[in-house]
Amino acid sequence: MERASLGALLRQPRYRRLRTRALLALGVGVVVGFLVRDWRLGVTAAILAAIADTVYRARSASTVPAWRRSSVAERRTESQLKKLERNGYRTLHARAIPGSEAQIDHLVIGPTGVYAVDSEKWDKRLPVRVQMGKKLFHGPFDMKPRLTEAKWEAAQASELISKAYEREVSVVPSLAIYGPPVPWKIMTIRGVDVYEGGRARKWITKRERALTEDEINRLFEIASQVLPARYGDA
Repeated sequence: MERASLGALLRQPRYRRLRTRALLALGVGVVVGFLVRDWRLGVTAAILAAIADTVYRARSASTVPAWRRSSVAERRTESQLKKLERNGYRTLHARAIPGSEAQIDHLVIGPTGVYAVDSEKWDKRLPVRVQMGKKLFHGPFDMKPRLTEAKWEAAQASELISKAYEREVSVVPSLAIYGPPVPWKIMTIRGVDVYEGGRARKWITKRERALTEDEINRLFEIASQVLPARYGDA
């Protein structure tokens, strides 16, 4: 029974990381100690390896669980949005749309309003272009489904938040593209603002002030309830 409990404990993510770190440090220590024929240098190298691994994992920490980080784009946008917190903005990541498989990658609530950001990593070898101001293409591919999805997600968030808040709340949809260059700053296509991923923060802050601190906090509480975290406490 004790053996089984210990095994289950070691399989938990936290202890798996500690075990991996210990094995990494041990391996580095043994190799260095063998090469220089000095066990003290081996111990020093092992300690440094453990510290380096700790620092790396701390810097790469994300509210999006590691086991489902399929999108580097989401983490890059999240990193940008963290910098907005000092200016009174609050963010939620990977929020589910009840009754569907869809999710809002990032919901931002702050002085300038409420925003839904979908982060996309596209093949940088294919150009991004717009046709007649209404059609978005990535190479030969028509991206209308992605625009439709982003707009629908924002509309659902708006409806749910407005109902609980008992006042109309507009949620502005957007598509943040990483990979290929986007040959414009910000363009609204089929009701969705499209821009290069690195502009996400500027896209949000460039607007006029619309919400007070009390309104921001209340809307954040409501959004946290009506748009549950897709992956637990993400």
